[in-house]
Amino acid sequence: MIGPPKLTRFERARIVGARALQIAMGAPILVEPPKNSASPIDIALKELEAGVLPITIRRTLPDGTYQDIPLKWLLEAEKSERKKASVAS
Repeated sequence: MIGPPKLTRFERARIVGARALQIAMGAPILVEPPKNSASPIDIALKELEAGVLPITIRRTLPDGTYQDIPLKWLLEAEKSERKKASVAS
């Protein structure tokens, strides 16, 4: 595995920004939009949290090698890491 077993803040920002742009340009919404705020960024964040985005993260090393990691796999790793942390405390 290249990098941390979770989404970095840069990957998260890139995904939310790209998806918010798609939504603003008229792409179909994959989750029920929030009732209190309907901004594309809020909708994109909700889609990311729900894990419904069919996206693959490509992590590249300086030597040119890379690894493609499905977004769902990274989100599952984050959830299991949070569960371990809550059980430990």
